[in-house]
Amino acid sequence: MTTHFQIGDLRLDRVVESEFPVLEPAEVYPDWTPADLERDMSWLAPRFYDPAAGKLVLAFQGFVIRSHGKTILVDTCVGDCKERRRPAFDRQGWDWLDSLRSAGFAPEDIDIVLCTHFHVDHVGWNTRLVDGKWVPTFPNARYLFTRKEWDYWRSGEGESNIARTGDYMTDSIIPVVDAGLVDFVDTDHRIDDAVSLLPAPGHTPGLVCVSLQSQGQHAIIASDLLHTVLQIAYPDWSTRFCADPALSRRTRREFLERYANTDVLILPAHFPAPTAGHIVCEHNAFRFRFVGEG
Repeated sequence: MTTHFQIGDLRLDRVVESEFPVLEPAEVYPDWTPADLERDMSWLAPRFYDPAAGKLVLAFQGFVIRSHGKTILVDTCVGDCKERRRPAFDRQGWDWLDSLRSAGFAPEDIDIVLCTHFHVDHVGWNTRLVDGKWVPTFPNARYLFTRKEWDYWRSGEGESNIARTGDYMTDSIIPVVDAGLVDFVDTDHRIDDAVSLLPAPGHTPGLVCVSLQSQGQHAIIASDLLHTVLQIAYPDWSTRFCADPALSRRTRREFLERYANTDVLILPAHFPAPTAGHIVCEHNAFRFRFVGEG
């Protein structure tokens, strides 16, 4: 299984927390119908859809970038020991930090933690439980949050999402803010000469992708702009979790059209292994060609 990629001088590692059938199509996509599944079953199952479970297969993972002497962690998965309303996430013990260490990174090695947005499965390991208290997991890191994302969630507009999943703001966001470890940045913030943020609003107001460019090579961590391969086949399908479905649809289409049939390596947050691939447009239809595929 491919777990790392070389982008010029940059190294990008996938650190997987879990990969399993977790969401029913109708739970994710309001436009989905059983006829869609029947038509698409030949290419969805079993890699992207488990017929026995009736659920889509999603990966939950973080990405580690080594750039100019800095170690940058993008997103921190679901987390362990946290009370969540979704049973698949509730009080888990996936030991993702052990996977991080196996990839060569101790928590103390991380210089920057970037959260692409504030959803439960992207912020969980921001903190860990120590003596009954949630404390920052990465003590030497600066945590980067986009100002738009922070303002949105603190305004109360995202309360329905928190009510659906559990109060991850209290256990995974607020403790690192209170610890003084957060830098609030713009959605087009540049971390260094090779790593920068790309605004991708719609799923949440402050959602960002992460662009890596070095020695003429280019990769993009696409976060939740694309949840599953169904949104490659059906770009107009926004999720039930999108704050602004119409804006999400427009942002996604622009992204697909911009990067289709290019050499840019795309890594959506939840695509199963090997996660990375290229957007292809043929006969006015998009598809995703994973690395290693013809």
